[in-house]
Amino acid sequence: METIKEYPFTFLKMFNNVLVDLIKFVMVQKNKILRYFTLVTTLVLFLSCLGDPPASMRTTSYDVTKPDKVFYWKMTTTWPPNFPVVGEVAEKYSKWVDELSNGQIKIKVYGGGELVPPLEAFDVVSQGTIEMGCGAAYYWAGKTPAAQFFAAVPFGMNSQQITSWLETGGGYELWKKTYAKFNLVPFMGGNTGVQMGGWFNREINSVEDFKGLKMRLPGIGGKVLEKAGGAAVLVAGSEVYTSLERGVIDATEWIGPYHDYKMGFHKIAKYYYTPGWHETGSQLEFFINKNLYDGLPPHLQAVLEAASKRAQVWVLAEFDRQNGIYLDKLINEEGVEVREFSKETLDALRGFTDEAIQEMIGDDPLSKEVYESYSSFQKKISKWSEVTEKAYYNKIQK
Repeated sequence: METIKEYPFTFLKMFNNVLVDLIKFVMVQKNKILRYFTLVTTLVLFLSCLGDPPASMRTTSYDVTKPDKVFYWKMTTTWPPNFPVVGEVAEKYSKWVDELSNGQIKIKVYGGGELVPPLEAFDVVSQGTIEMGCGAAYYWAGKTPAAQFFAAVPFGMNSQQITSWLETGGGYELWKKTYAKFNLVPFMGGNTGVQMGGWFNREINSVEDFKGLKMRLPGIGGKVLEKAGGAAVLVAGSEVYTSLERGVIDATEWIGPYHDYKMGFHKIAKYYYTPGWHETGSQLEFFINKNLYDGLPPHLQAVLEAASKRAQVWVLAEFDRQNGIYLDKLINEEGVEVREFSKETLDALRGFTDEAIQEMIGDDPLSKEVYESYSSFQKKISKWSEVTEKAYYNKIQK
């Protein structure tokens, strides 16, 4: 048994042993901690090199954010309700805007006549009664003659050339300038491509056969028809069939085989002509009340423009697809004979086109400014198309 004297020394010895064991334990754990820290650091650095994780791994994404404010708009069109392609694109535009804005702009589409008569769309949007419209700029020639150059010019540019002029050649800036005084902002709404020459209840063997002809033909083409001795009649799309059937008009142009078949023109007109000299690439449009547009935040303004660019692509793609199908139906199922205007007829119409345009730009400085931009761009781009597009159709396509 240890004596009292020996006890302090025994206690110190025990304490020393415990302290040594504790130091050994800490050193072992320290190595483990260091290894763990090194592993975690390496993993973090590796993951940072991979970029953002996929949306499915994030705790939140833009899809679930709620917009601060939702704008509920109406759009009125110049087309009959649910009209193929030109009416469809209005519905598609509404859907694309909804998606791109994350639900911040919702547009309800109304066909011509559902809210207002088709050809009153320009006025009601200008006044702010309705937020936006959809149509073609030549319908507004009575408001401003310059508008016609943003829809169709006889013997003018085709769809891809017009898109190029608008997008990169200064055309869109002039379009906005033209509409600004009416409190409107225009956007591209699709292009039909080259159209057909129209349906007639008389043969057109020479330019003389246009004399006394009553034809649905809007825009500058209508002015050309009048110079040839005919009468241009402005008829909304929903009224074209009945007007031709009842003899209110003797002929009509529309767009191409797809619509012509759906409209049933082959049942009430004898002769189907090509080419569509009057509309070589008809530009469609959306237009928005300018005060309303200017009050939107920049990201929503960008959404409206981006959706219009998508519409521009879709309309031409859909028309090209459908017109090929329905031209075959008209010829092989309905027995329609497609006739061509003679070179002499087209040359005469080209001369009348030059006269009509010179009269327009002589009376209106804005029309002159727009046409000078249009024609200058056409001359430059035509040199390129001569050695590419024309060569493709003449020498490559069978």
